[in-house]
Amino acid sequence: MKTRGHDIEVTPTSDHVVVRVKDSVVATSSRPLVLTETGCPPRYYLPPDDVKMDLLRSSMTTSHCPFKGDAVYWSVDTGDGLIEDVVWSYPEPFARVERIAGRLAFWAEKPGVTLEVNGQGG
Repeated sequence: MKTRGHDIEVTPTSDHVVVRVKDSVVATSSRPLVLTETGCPPRYYLPPDDVKMDLLRSSMTTSHCPFKGDAVYWSVDTGDGLIEDVVWSYPEPFARVERIAGRLAFWAEKPGVTLEVNGQGG
């Protein structure tokens, strides 16, 4: 969908995604949604059932995107320190990206976070 020179698209995929924080596997999914957006790297939104929610700690951090809505954040506690605000979700995203509602994305650019797609990356 294109708005004022800004493209945003949500696509289901069967890519196998593994997210590690430090050396701990925090998520494994073969049913992510890929969100592609102008000026941003592709983001994989994973179902909460595919994420080790017991490792997540709710954060007070929030953000607003004019194209997606209001996001909430979590930090990850792997037992050897907290990596802050590396997971986010849009509980009630705008209609154009409603399929990502409640799914979780990881900030792979943060130190200590790796995201592998079909064995590549990280």
